[in-house]
Amino acid sequence: MEVRIDPSWKEVLKEEFEKEYFKRLTSFVKEEYSGCTPIYPPARLIFNAFDHCPFNDVKVVILGQDPYHGAGQANGLCFSVNKGVQFPPSLLNIFKEIESDTGTPIPQDGDLTRWSDQGVLLLNATLTVRAAQAGSHQKRGWEEFTDAAIRELAQRRENLVFILWGSYAQKKGAFIDRNRHLVLTSPHPSPLSAYQGFFGNHHFSRANAYLAEHGKNTIKW
Repeated sequence: MEVRIDPSWKEVLKEEFEKEYFKRLTSFVKEEYSGCTPIYPPARLIFNAFDHCPFNDVKVVILGQDPYHGAGQANGLCFSVNKGVQFPPSLLNIFKEIESDTGTPIPQDGDLTRWSDQGVLLLNATLTVRAAQAGSHQKRGWEEFTDAAIRELAQRRENLVFILWGSYAQKKGAFIDRNRHLVLTSPHPSPLSAYQGFFGNHHFSRANAYLAEHGKNTIKW
């Protein structure tokens, strides 16, 4: 099973790869990919968020929960879908808020690799999922692994922007030092909660203002 991850993250997370929980997780994931039920994203893209965004290039972290579980959707970046795939409702709401906040028109496709390549780590808490079974790979070890990645960023880097939408992401990022980083929180962009405070949160312009204030290139959302 070929997986790709940027060497900088291999170094930062090398202790995690040696831990028992990760060895158990690896065995579970390999078994799942070799079974009859499709698993998403494609195996080579499991660590896509890390592969496109080297550790020292990270400027913004957006936390998601689970990969999309429909055919052809997940590409290893949270909220992102492959070119040609219809926008899931949450992603459409994200684009609507960007347009309202920054004036950037809604794009033609939902592939957020363009953000990743600018330093936005699009990290799901769980990196794999069974087709049509949301949450099916939760509590297998992925959460511990992604907690470690966030912890390393929060401790080793300074002046990052952490964007936490919804209670799940906010709990996961609760330990981040607010004096060292900008932590932006709001309800989730899903249709169930977008009108309860996601729309109008101005997270995209606020993130860029903070980056500019600390001498970093802003993100072309």
